[in-house]
Amino acid sequence: MAKFENIPDVKLGIIAVSRDCFVISLSEKRRAAIVKAFAGKGELYEAKTTVENEKDMLKAVEEVKKAGCNALVVFLGNFGPETPETQIAQNFDGPCMFVAAAEETQNDLINGRGDAYCGMLNCSYNLSLRKIPAIIPEYPVGTAEDIVKMIEEFIPVARTIIGLKNLKIITFGPRPQDFFACNAPIKGLYDIGVEIQENSELDLLVEYRKHKDDKRIDEVVKDMAAELGTEGNQFPDMLPRMAQFELTLLDWIEANKGSKKYVVLADKCWPAFPKEFGFEPCYVNSRLASRGIPVACEVDIFGALSEYIGTCVTGAPVTLLDINNSVPQDMYDQSIKGKFKYPYTLQDTFMAFHCGNTPFCCLSPKSKPAVKFQLIQNRLLENGGKPDFTRGTLEGDIKDGDITFFRLQTTPDTKLQAYIAQGEILPVATRSFGGIGVFAIPEMGRFYRHVLISKHYPHHGAVAFGHVGKALYTIFQYLNIADIAYNQPKGTLYKDENPFA
Repeated sequence: MAKFENIPDVKLGIIAVSRDCFVISLSEKRRAAIVKAFAGKGELYEAKTTVENEKDMLKAVEEVKKAGCNALVVFLGNFGPETPETQIAQNFDGPCMFVAAAEETQNDLINGRGDAYCGMLNCSYNLSLRKIPAIIPEYPVGTAEDIVKMIEEFIPVARTIIGLKNLKIITFGPRPQDFFACNAPIKGLYDIGVEIQENSELDLLVEYRKHKDDKRIDEVVKDMAAELGTEGNQFPDMLPRMAQFELTLLDWIEANKGSKKYVVLADKCWPAFPKEFGFEPCYVNSRLASRGIPVACEVDIFGALSEYIGTCVTGAPVTLLDINNSVPQDMYDQSIKGKFKYPYTLQDTFMAFHCGNTPFCCLSPKSKPAVKFQLIQNRLLENGGKPDFTRGTLEGDIKDGDITFFRLQTTPDTKLQAYIAQGEILPVATRSFGGIGVFAIPEMGRFYRHVLISKHYPHHGAVAFGHVGKALYTIFQYLNIADIAYNQPKGTLYKDENPFA
């Protein structure tokens, strides 16, 4: 996993609980087995205080806090005390996962039986009574080895929850005209603990001009040139302008974090931006995303939020793309039909695109990625002539492999909703421009109609490189999002789907 300064490090602790009518050593022995099984997989602090009552609870929580833990595993080694075990999550300032011990052997079902299978039911009921958010795995009962797997799946979820709690989104400018689909009420951000700071494009322009003779520009230019290589660096004269902008954004982040630890950006990249700044910001945006600082195009606040969630889950760069255009029939017939493990139909495929914000490391070397110019903006702003200030996009086909397409969004009446769809980018040449790929998602046609259109989602979607739907679904549940949509399998109808179609 890449090391990003803009996402949290998870320091896990584990607290065992024990019902006072059970032998406490049973929970302690089982807790120790989990710690031993987790050895070598990461850091897991073992709280020595086993919780039987409320005083134990306070002591155990204080113990893990002093150890620097920011996420907890609450382990029911036996039935567990319903009130104190849920109070752990109530008193601990961080995400908690509740798991329970399975019985080990048929030869020890008298003194060695813990009944945690039963205790988990009462635990979940008490969490609900107290309105305490908690992570409970799909099947939360297991052996030490089973629980280690649950812990490994919990880590990216915990990292995201911690990150969101400490996140600020900084924007520059209003949404462009005719792109109001990306304009959503910001109340949903406050509902999940995210802060927002909205700024003018003029504020950014003033700061950019202040960085004109910044002594760090040469160093950034060298780094850009090294990343792009000879073939990718088609406009070397542009690099100083873009390096100046990169330094401006990074300095702005440091000066404006305020009370938060992590920052993502959403900027207005057109139509005024390129002429006034002298370039398109896409390549710089891609470089920040590669460092764990997503920058959403077209001031897409919830796009930036979604990208950050994907970054925390994967620990790797993500991108934001338009759900852009259909795949032509001849491309499908020649390059897709019958050539992949899943029998994709034409309607399962589409092309996702943006001008050039996808990180260099996420582009296919075969497509020879390079800094180019924005064709559409060049036609609009430079009359289709020799490109000058419309240069600055990073273009190439996006690398093939598994992806998760998703978005967290608020409705006009401020209710949060989300969608998740797993699929892949196909190794098919796009024959087009921008940062673009040929995507395939099972039953995409129905998902497009009955989720994206029916639920009024905008054209932007976040792309995580890998299948991470399970973690995303858990996170959205934890955030208390009632409507989490996904691509329904064939034969399972959406609520508004015509059964006679």
